[in-house]
Amino acid sequence: MPAAPSEDSAINQRLRYRPRAEPGLEARWASIRAGDSAALSQAITLLESSRPQDRLLAADLVARADALSGEHSFRLGISGSPGVGKSTFIEVFGQALLDRGHRLAVLAIDPSSSLSGGSILGDKTRMAELAKREAAFIRPSPSGGFLGGVNRMTRESMLLCEAAGYDYLMVETVGVGQSELAVHGMTDAFLLLAQPGAGDELQGIKRGVLELADLIVVNKVDRLPEAAKQTAVQLQQALHLAPARADQWTPLVQTAAALTGEHIDTILTSVEEYRQHLLTNTYFTQGRERQQQQWLLELLRTEILGDLESSAMFQEAARQPVSHEQGLYHKARQLLRQFYHDQIKDQTV
Repeated sequence: MPAAPSEDSAINQRLRYRPRAEPGLEARWASIRAGDSAALSQAITLLESSRPQDRLLAADLVARADALSGEHSFRLGISGSPGVGKSTFIEVFGQALLDRGHRLAVLAIDPSSSLSGGSILGDKTRMAELAKREAAFIRPSPSGGFLGGVNRMTRESMLLCEAAGYDYLMVETVGVGQSELAVHGMTDAFLLLAQPGAGDELQGIKRGVLELADLIVVNKVDRLPEAAKQTAVQLQQALHLAPARADQWTPLVQTAAALTGEHIDTILTSVEEYRQHLLTNTYFTQGRERQQQQWLLELLRTEILGDLESSAMFQEAARQPVSHEQGLYHKARQLLRQFYHDQIKDQTV
């Protein structure tokens, strides 16, 4: 950030540099509740900031948004291997949602470089038509190295979007695999996109992902119709091996062509049927409770690990080599015991 101009270097000496006044908590909250997309985007930026003052302000906004969370919204996670057409599918699927009167927020997670930490964040460009719609909000965010196909603030971002009046939320993950399951724990439904011509592709889709999917869509049926139908049959057969689900739902396998919009309305109807199934059988409320529990556990892990890593004891121990007699496991247990001992000691002083 460039330095503020000094009074001596100013062309007009009577001009004074005045930094832009940042809105406070009440002003930000009022703008978000009014559906101001710029205020919502700024609030999500605060969530992703590493500055303590930004994080505190964002935490207050999230706390208010969490108090409003209820059954008025629906959260849909979308995953699939790279190149399957997630962005194209979301654009045409999203426009169909808007045509049905919904307000849609899309949180697109982009992978971060392990070297520079940067991300391309090109999802909004790939959803150009959807981005033009007034009732749509698209927010690309970097994963920041966070495992699970999402980033560490995806849950909080969803709450802020709901507070802004968006009743349908979609989370696009960075890919699919054993580590891309976190989105299932923070959404009401999980849609898996698959490539036609299964073969190695079917082998690449882990059984755990198939068991979590509420709806599977084989994309690109317009280009490879026979291969797409064959892949759908193979996936349906694979689902028969999965154990019975607690919500008594039988996952559907359907085909679609995101590029042409073929079968998109049918898929939207299937998603709505699943939503009604959840609401009718109280599974929706149970799912939201599980989402809250999972969020609490993740917050606790983050806070405990942060406190541990910032402690002087840990930083000193991390610089010391581990002896072969001690081993990493025993050193880790020793560090935890010392950390908890110090925590208790600090509270009693």
